[in-house]
Amino acid sequence: MSIDVFDRSCRRCPRLAAFLDQVKTEHPNYHCAPVPPFGDPGARFLLVGLAPGMHGANASGRPFTGDHAGILLYQTLYRFGFASRPESVGLEDGLRLIDCRITNAVKCLPPANKPTGPETRTCNSFLTNELRGLPKGAVILALGGLAHGAVLRALDLRAAEYRFAHGAEFPLENLTLIDSYHCSRYNTNTRRLTPEMFVTVFQQVRRCLSG
Repeated sequence: MSIDVFDRSCRRCPRLAAFLDQVKTEHPNYHCAPVPPFGDPGARFLLVGLAPGMHGANASGRPFTGDHAGILLYQTLYRFGFASRPESVGLEDGLRLIDCRITNAVKCLPPANKPTGPETRTCNSFLTNELRGLPKGAVILALGGLAHGAVLRALDLRAAEYRFAHGAEFPLENLTLIDSYHCSRYNTNTRRLTPEMFVTVFQQVRRCLSG
């Protein structure tokens, strides 16, 4: 993978680099490094999350793998033909994504799952380059308001003109941006995001890719 899109050795953010070092001493078997995008390099469908979870992607080295947030996500990807199986267990499970790729706005685990504004901006160049490589007609699904904001920043778009809302759909030049609440444990447990709501968003994605 091009270093313009992902750099496994990146330590540009001192706070994040120090935190990864600390977590590595506590969990020596964890990935504890920037987490690469996962899926089809030529995909027309790109999901953008916020950042790796402590015991999920930071542990496994694959986005949304090993924590609660990935359960609904991979089930829904499989249901709509974007994944070869309905769950992501680990790097050696044989799972393939089909015409789909998953990435994060911030590639490193942040303390308390909250990257700072400067950290998000520092990592944004990777997302910018990844979005530039998308084919014409691609669909971006932003999982949560922070991912939505990172996508707008990467595309040099004004946030005031593209307000985040679950199910919002924004036709852009050669791309479509769709928003969803994040599939976190908090959102699914409180039913801010239900499986039915998530399915509706994926129906939007399929319609855009077909149209």
